[in-house]
Amino acid sequence: MHIDFATLTEYQRYKLMASLIVPRPIALVTTLGPDGTVNAAPISMFNMVGEEPPIVMISMNRRSDHSLKDTARNIERTGEFVVHLADEATAWQMHQCGVEHPPHVSETAVVGFTTLPSTAVAPPRIAETPVAFECTLFEKMETESRKVFIGQVRWLHVRDGLVDATTWRVDLDNYFPVGRFGGELYVRTRDRFKAAPPDQPAAQ
Repeated sequence: MHIDFATLTEYQRYKLMASLIVPRPIALVTTLGPDGTVNAAPISMFNMVGEEPPIVMISMNRRSDHSLKDTARNIERTGEFVVHLADEATAWQMHQCGVEHPPHVSETAVVGFTTLPSTAVAPPRIAETPVAFECTLFEKMETESRKVFIGQVRWLHVRDGLVDATTWRVDLDNYFPVGRFGGELYVRTRDRFKAAPPDQPAAQ
């Protein structure tokens, strides 16, 4: 099957790309509204971009009327946000943060997340998640359908016992982030293996 992307609609391209480029890490992003309301939104177009400087990328689509979502507007205005990684224990709350609420309603309060003060930025971090990267805006890009923000990591918070501060290694045996699959589906990261030739069993 061969598909000419120039012949497809924006929606058709999105569905194909979002369902084939999987699993994707999910950024649960907190920002502050103009009135101080804490906004939290899951962003599944997210990844690490580099380490010098330490930067991450989040990409948000526009609403059907082409207006910006609360997260994008808040980052545009303040230049600050916090990226969290959700695990199995926080997956449902993270998913529910994707439900649309008025700007004055905090998703963290609706789903029962606890917020803690950040160290270097104004938006708070979420206590229940295993990882939180405090970010300031480094660069941005705009397309017809999206706002893409590059954030520079200023501070990292991790669950106690997850990182060995002498080797800077993560204890992967106790880290179980979830990934975005197609549609409403997510995947666990417990089934792990080392790549092996086809004639050999994959090492666990």
